[in-house]
Amino acid sequence: MENMALWHERDISHSSVERVIGPDSTILIDYMLHRLGRIIKNLVVYPDHMTENLNKMKGLIYSQQVLLKLADRGLERQEAYEMVQRNALKVWDTGREFQSLLIEDKEIRKHLKKKDIAEIFSLEYHLKHVEDIFRGFSGSLRFNAQ
Repeated sequence: MENMALWHERDISHSSVERVIGPDSTILIDYMLHRLGRIIKNLVVYPDHMTENLNKMKGLIYSQQVLLKLADRGLERQEAYEMVQRNALKVWDTGREFQSLLIEDKEIRKHLKKKDIAEIFSLEYHLKHVEDIFRGFSGSLRFNAQ
C-alpha cells in the first residue's frame, strides 16, 4: 500500500519503497521457513488425541462428502445443502451422531442407501494422499531447521 502514493501516474517516490519490498520480503520468507522447519522437526503427534478430537464432532466433518454425494445423485446443490444442514443442526441440538441422523432421515434415504452413508463416514477419503504429501514435503524440506 505504501507503493500506491499516486493513482494516476508513476514518479520517483515509488522507487524507495520498491528497494525495500524485495529484501524485506525475502528475509521474512527465510525466517518463516526456518521457523516452520523447527516446528516440523519438533512436532509431537498424539494419534489417540487426534481421534478423540475428531469424534467430538459427532461425524460432522463428513458433511461436505454427504452434500457432494447427494449432488452426485442428482439433487440440486441448495436442496442437498438444506438436507445436510438440517441434520447437522440436530447434532448440535441433540448430541447424537450425524451418521445415525442421516440414516433415520427418510428424505436422505431416498437418495442414499445405508451402505452409501457408511462409505462416506470413512477417514480413508481424507487420508488417501497423506503419504504422498509427507513424501513431497520432506523431499522439499532442504533448509537447515536449527
